[in-house]
Amino acid sequence: MNQQKIPATVITGFLGAGKTTMIRNLLTNAGGKKIALIINEFGDLGVDGEVLKGCGAENCTEDDIIELTNGCICCTVADDFIPTMTRLLDREQRPDHIVIETSGLALPQPLVAAFNWPDIRTQVTVDGVITVVDSAAVAAGRFADDHDAVDARRVQDETLDHESPIEELFEDQLTCADLIVLNKTDLIDEDGLARVRDEVASRIARKPTMIEARNGEVSTAILLGLGVGTEAEVANRKSHHELEHEDGTPHDHDEFDSFVVELGPIADPSAFVDGLKQVIAAHDVLRLKGFVDVPGKPMRLQIQAVGTRIDQYFDRAWTQGEPRQTRLVVIGLHEMDEAQVRQAIEALV
Repeated sequence: MNQQKIPATVITGFLGAGKTTMIRNLLTNAGGKKIALIINEFGDLGVDGEVLKGCGAENCTEDDIIELTNGCICCTVADDFIPTMTRLLDREQRPDHIVIETSGLALPQPLVAAFNWPDIRTQVTVDGVITVVDSAAVAAGRFADDHDAVDARRVQDETLDHESPIEELFEDQLTCADLIVLNKTDLIDEDGLARVRDEVASRIARKPTMIEARNGEVSTAILLGLGVGTEAEVANRKSHHELEHEDGTPHDHDEFDSFVVELGPIADPSAFVDGLKQVIAAHDVLRLKGFVDVPGKPMRLQIQAVGTRIDQYFDRAWTQGEPRQTRLVVIGLHEMDEAQVRQAIEALV
């Protein structure tokens, strides 16, 4: 029966893990498959959609790329995802494969469970859930626990909550995976990679396949065609929230905030990026991404920051009629002071 259904691949992973780069590589090496892409952004600026629309893959035209920017897809399944899937399935020319990129803050479990909805399950199956991991971040201890200290504190006070929202989210994305891609392995040595493997494995009871990658380069033959039918297994891959609130209480993302900063032209992008690193470090910004208008340059400068590690490159020319402007999405924990961060970034211009 699954062979008669359209396969859908869910790609999840924490902020900045490299999901978009991996999908871009997938689209340009899809071997003629017609792929529909659904992208879910946390925040108001659809950066990832703009990046992917510029990939020029004939098998995934601009009409085949659908952006959901109304919030985390796991919270808007009924309002956004199901209607989007219905419209996609009603097309005269259906896709051969559907790829869904979740927000870096999304729980994949509710999305996978949505494939059991009556209108969806007879037509589409989840080929597999792929979780992308930023190996360099994990090697640097971004998600590491001091287990001895935690156990000591538990002895002192059993009511303490020792898990941060970020760590729980990281574990939930791993728990739902059929395939884990340890990305950015070129940024760490063999010992660091071994530690990352151990750390990731220690976070989950299940043992999905784990592979290594650099620059999001993974063969399409590996990513597509897993044939798992994950929607039938999702009940065995519960998130922290599902385990703690089995009464059905809906979860929220009050732990995270995002906002957009709009600026004028940036004459010295190198100095601007150096300044951004200081702002990110001072205010514990988790993720920063967007586009920069550099005077005299026909192309726009794309910025992608994970912590203080910032990648920058000119991705495409400004199109005719497109307003040249600098727009950045800032994502951080709820405690982040938006006014201070905004003021600090604006002071860099």
